[in-house]
Amino acid sequence: MNNQLIRRKGLLLIISSPSGAGKTTLTRKLISDLEDTVLSISVTTRQKRSNEKDGLHYYFINEDAFKEMIKQDNLLEYANVFGYNYGTPKDRVTEAIQSGKDVVFDIDWQGASQLRKSFNDNIVSIFILPPSATELMSRLIKRDQDSFDTIKNRLNAAYDEIKHWDEYDYVIINDKITESYEELKAIILSERVKITNSNKSKIETHVNTLLHDLSDRLSSS
Repeated sequence: MNNQLIRRKGLLLIISSPSGAGKTTLTRKLISDLEDTVLSISVTTRQKRSNEKDGLHYYFINEDAFKEMIKQDNLLEYANVFGYNYGTPKDRVTEAIQSGKDVVFDIDWQGASQLRKSFNDNIVSIFILPPSATELMSRLIKRDQDSFDTIKNRLNAAYDEIKHWDEYDYVIINDKITESYEELKAIILSERVKITNSNKSKIETHVNTLLHDLSDRLSSS
């Protein structure tokens, strides 16, 4: 089946996890590896870190600009995380999926819940779990980006985030990053060729054309 022929629009790929479970590593690898896959870049009111670039990791804006985006209904979803606001710009996402690109969302369960209300079809949600609480804490400490208090806050948030695992279509336990990535990639490739409401009419058109052409060939033979 020719995926490019029948797919009417791209998938919305929601990938969530507690901080430190490996979500960002997996999503970045997915973007670089799979064709027609782009990352939804969020806007945020937090300060830019030294290793981040505006427009690549996030769009860094102030509180007033964020409130204006909400007022103008320019965000698909938004949430306050650790005292800062994060949101997904609507226009860029809509343009991408209409052109057949799969859009990856690196968002938490709150954002995932809001997205599901905006889109009834073409959503695939995946939750990434750490192999253990000890490993999760170890990864947060090794990142050497946050203070002890911040790490403690992230562990508290992880506790709440993990409780929402069963709201997702798929769950991957990220013990070994290579194996976890292969699982993630297999899910995406499978979902690309699944029959959904958005591509069914196009598949039916293709099938009818095939049957008509085959009928003509059989009748003339």
